[in-house]
Amino acid sequence: MSTAPLPARTPLGPVAVVTVSGLVVALVAATLAGVLSPLVLDDPGPLVRWALPLLRVVSDLSSAATLGLLILAAFLVPERKTTERRIQASRLAAVTGVIWFVSAGLGVLFTFASLAGLGLGSPELGRQFLTFVWSLEVTRVLSISTGVALVVTGGAMMARTRAAYAWLAALALGGIVIVALTGHSAGSASHEDAVNSLGVHLIGVTVWVGGLLAIALMRPRIGKDLGATVARYSVLAGWSYAAVAITGLQQAVIRLGSLAGLNSAYGAMIVAKTAIIVVLGIFGWQQRRRVIASIGQGGNAFSRLVLVELALMAAAMGLGAVLGRTPPPVPDAEQSPSAVLAITGFPDPGPMSAADWFSAWRPNWLMISIAVLAVGLYVAGVMKLQRRGDTWPIHRTILWTLGWIMFVWATSGAPDIWGRVLFSVHMVMHMIVAMVVPLLLVPAAPLTLALRALPSRQDRTWGPREVILQLVHSRALKVVANPVVAAVLFFGSLAAFYWSPLFEVALTTHSGHLLMLAHFFITGYLFTWVLIGIDPGPPKWTPAMLLVILFVTISFHAFFGVALTGTKFVLAPGFFEQINLPWGPQLLADQERAGEIAWGFGEAPTLILAILVARQWFSRDRQETVRLDRQADRDDDAALRAYNARLGRLGDETKESD
Repeated sequence: MSTAPLPARTPLGPVAVVTVSGLVVALVAATLAGVLSPLVLDDPGPLVRWALPLLRVVSDLSSAATLGLLILAAFLVPERKTTERRIQASRLAAVTGVIWFVSAGLGVLFTFASLAGLGLGSPELGRQFLTFVWSLEVTRVLSISTGVALVVTGGAMMARTRAAYAWLAALALGGIVIVALTGHSAGSASHEDAVNSLGVHLIGVTVWVGGLLAIALMRPRIGKDLGATVARYSVLAGWSYAAVAITGLQQAVIRLGSLAGLNSAYGAMIVAKTAIIVVLGIFGWQQRRRVIASIGQGGNAFSRLVLVELALMAAAMGLGAVLGRTPPPVPDAEQSPSAVLAITGFPDPGPMSAADWFSAWRPNWLMISIAVLAVGLYVAGVMKLQRRGDTWPIHRTILWTLGWIMFVWATSGAPDIWGRVLFSVHMVMHMIVAMVVPLLLVPAAPLTLALRALPSRQDRTWGPREVILQLVHSRALKVVANPVVAAVLFFGSLAAFYWSPLFEVALTTHSGHLLMLAHFFITGYLFTWVLIGIDPGPPKWTPAMLLVILFVTISFHAFFGVALTGTKFVLAPGFFEQINLPWGPQLLADQERAGEIAWGFGEAPTLILAILVARQWFSRDRQETVRLDRQADRDDDAALRAYNARLGRLGDETKESD
């Protein structure tokens, strides 16, 4: 096993710049906002008050550095004969990961002390911490993030491959994003939009800051490949900047309420943070236009720009740490007398009319953004093919667009609005996301388009094209893309979801709802893909076997619908009985209707799938016939003559034996 040491010339300047800048700004902002002032009731003491924003800054910076170093190792730095630079980046990620883990762990303890109103010297702190740390949502989420930091740190110490670095980066990103479930967003009246935008905001900030910090730390080892590395980072930074700017604006609108909110301490910090982001955007533009070109001529301009950018980034993160502890102009949502609003975060939609299926609208901005991004990237790929003279079937673009329009309707229209409170409408949303949307998206062949449009890298690093190739040829995909496994994941998980506490979790929590949608979409897409997909991947089964799998699976799906209609007890009773809709149908009757929808909804998609599989079967047979005819033309029917000769020999042998 290779044991590459840490870079001998790791520059400490960037570390000092970001740390000092972030801590100083956090202290100044916290002082001006009154965050450090003693609490009137249950004050935990000055040490807890002062340490919390500082620990948050250290945790944010170290987590960003850890993520950035792993991204650098997996995707950015070119490979030159050895993997030493990647291993060194991973070792540095382990060092920053230790800082992340320690600061995050202390943050959990200090946050609990603040919530409990106990000083660090209190004899009750330890006992209550061990008893209640997992009961409180804030400390539970922070504890999960701390556990992720520990796993990532241990993995970074041992990882040696690009795949390991990539998976660790994804895990680190998950540990960072989960923090969006705490703070003001978790209690906001616009709960889902606030949490979603903060999650995307955190992704943008950590990738943006972490990538630049990783390049600064690894610069002595990157050497002549600095230009290529910075150019690749610049693309990530551009996407990250857009995410930070858009979600930051959305957060400001939600938390400020109106322009009058700018007069508050919270509003002043928003203005300061916005100014920093604007300046950083200008610096990023200059970096992309001028500084990257000058790197090969010494790169001094890049070094100066990096230090200034890192100082500003750390200042923005310091402001962000204090914002999370500063009361905003729009207060967190209080307990509502409406059970529907209190549990789901949305007001009671009232009785549903037939027109509501087409006119009702409650935008889920995360889902809309995903759909717009998916369609935009697809169209950009098609245009790139057209510019170089290649063609792409127009019907695939139409199908792809229609599929995402259906997805947006299912997650922002009537299926989502009333699906939050009615089982029957929820089942409509489920069937659309899991069966209708994949049936439109899979024939659009997005992976084939991406592989044709994306450039390939020649220096053994993983760009988007290489990542796609790794995924479609991975061992994991060979397992889950087995038609039997895909069928079990698709329909077999229905019972596991609806007849378990998972259904109630998905109805009562935002994270559960997102995971539910992701599960419906991924398993539905995977099952449809193994049947009719034309994208590259594991070898396809014969059409005859695929038809068998399809009809067996749909039989189980019908059985699920029948079983649901005959169930004599309410599923997810803790949710449906608690919201107690005054206008709603009887719970068992609505549940029976949901079973009927699940039973009948699958017939049309199944018929279409069967037709498409049979069409592929006939097409394959026709192609095989054409291939055999061409072979016969080339060798003058050699196979037929050999077959006739063999029959002749068998006949002669039979006569001799007689």
